[in-house]
Amino acid sequence: MKFILLFVFFLLSLSLKPSSAAAAAAESAYEVLQSHGLPKGLLPKGITEFRFDDDGGGGGGKFEAVLEAPCTAKFESGVHYNATVSGALSYGEIAPLSGVSAQELFLWFPVLGIRVDVPSSGLIHFDVGGVVHKQFPLSLFDSPPDCTPDDDDDQSTSRIGKLRYELDRAEARRAVV
Repeated sequence: MKFILLFVFFLLSLSLKPSSAAAAAAESAYEVLQSHGLPKGLLPKGITEFRFDDDGGGGGGKFEAVLEAPCTAKFESGVHYNATVSGALSYGEIAPLSGVSAQELFLWFPVLGIRVDVPSSGLIHFDVGGVVHKQFPLSLFDSPPDCTPDDDDDQSTSRIGKLRYELDRAEARRAVV
C-alpha cells in the first residue's frame, strides 16, 4: 500500500513540475528585464524557458526566452513573438533583438532593438526594420501582455509580409550600389 501511495505521489510531482518550472522561468525573465531598467511587459505571458548569460559583471548579457508557441500581442499595434526571442541586454536597451516583429499597416517588420529613454520621460523606442523608429508610452509595457497563439493564416500572412520586406530591402541595396 505504501508503495502505491509513493508511486502516485511521484507521478503527481512529475505532472506539477513543468508548470512550476515555466512559472519560475517567466518570473526570472521579468526580473532580468527589470534589473536592466526595462519594463517586464516587453516579453509576453507564456514563457516556458529562460536563459541569461551575464557578460561577467559589465551589467549586460545575452538572453533567450522560449514561449509556448509563436503568438501576437496587442499594444498600440500588433507585436508578434516567435517561439524563441533572443537578444543582448545592456542597461535600458535590448540590441540586437531577434524573434520580435511589429505591425505597420498590413506588413510585419522585425524589431531590431528596444531602448528606454530616460525613465522619467516615460518613453520607450523600438527600432523597427532598421528604418523606422517608433516610440510608445512606457506605461504600455508595465505588465506582460496576453499573447494570442498564431493560427496558420496569421503565420502565412506574417511570412509574406516579412518576405516582401526582405525583397524590398535587397532591391534598395542593389539600387544604392
